[in-house]
Formats: sequence, structure tokens, C-alpha cells
Amino acid sequence: MKRLILMRHAKAERSSPAGDFSRALAERGLTDAALMGRLLADEGLVPDIGVVSTARRTQETWREVSAAFPNAQTRALAGLYNAEAGRILFEAEAAGEEHDTVMVVGHNPGMHALTIGLLREGGAGSALIARAESRFPTATVAAFTFDAAGRPSYDGLFYAADHGGGGGE
Repeated sequence: MKRLILMRHAKAERSSPAGDFSRALAERGLTDAALMGRLLADEGLVPDIGVVSTARRTQETWREVSAAFPNAQTRALAGLYNAEAGRILFEAEAAGEEHDTVMVVGHNPGMHALTIGLLREGGAGSALIARAESRFPTATVAAFTFDAAGRPSYDGLFYAADHGGGGGE
């Protein structure tokens, strides 16, 4: 894997009669996800594969985001539902054995924790780390490039609200 793109699912409805796993995206989530897909494509951050939690809100986020990546493959993994940072990275690296650019669409707190960990490991500046630590709302994207030794470096931190979207909590 040469590049990793992490995305927290977009804004979802507060609850679902069928439970947390079945929460759908809210209208704002649908528009924010599509916005972030276009932004990533414009930035040249186009995944070869999306590794996506099987929860409804992550699947719907990927559907909207991936419209900007018509050639991206998809791998749905139940184990990404509320996964911890280590599991997320493990699954990304597994997909990265066959693909250069991997995008993971998942959930907090794991996505947030992995982003902070990669920023620290990659020697990002304290202001950037502080910004990422303070908030990682819905539809946020963090991108990293990995060198030949597997060390990450910061490629971008994108908040939907900074690009005309609503963002979220």
C-alpha cells in the first residue's frame, strides 16, 4: 500500500428501529459524502479499492463517495463495524497487498484514533495533530502516503464543513 485514505462515515440518522448497525445516512450525510468524493478526486486522491464496514451508513457513504471513483473496487468487511485502530490498519494493509491506494470507510473512535496515530508516527506538526485531536466529525477524510519502509506521511485532512458541506459531530 502506497497511500491510505481514511473516511469516517457521513452524517447518519440518530437512531433506527432496527438498531445502530442499520442507521441510514441523513440527507446532509448524502450530500457531504458526494462532496467529499468530488473533493478527493479533484485532489488526485483516488482509491483503487474501498474497504468498507458493512453497517448501512458506511455502505451508503461509500456509494455516494465512490461515484467520483468509477473504477474503484469494493470490499465490505463486517469486522470494520466499530473496529479499533489496529484492526482498521490491519485490514487496510491486507487490501494494500494488491492495491496501491486503499480507502477505508468506517466508524469512530477507531478512525479518529488511527488518524492521530499515523499523524504522530509520520511526524506531523503539533498544530495539525491538535486540530485532528480536537475533532473528527462525520465525513472527515485523512490521507497518508507510505514510503518504502512503511512510514506514513501526511497527505491531507479534509473536513466537509471546510469545503461547503455541513460536516457533523
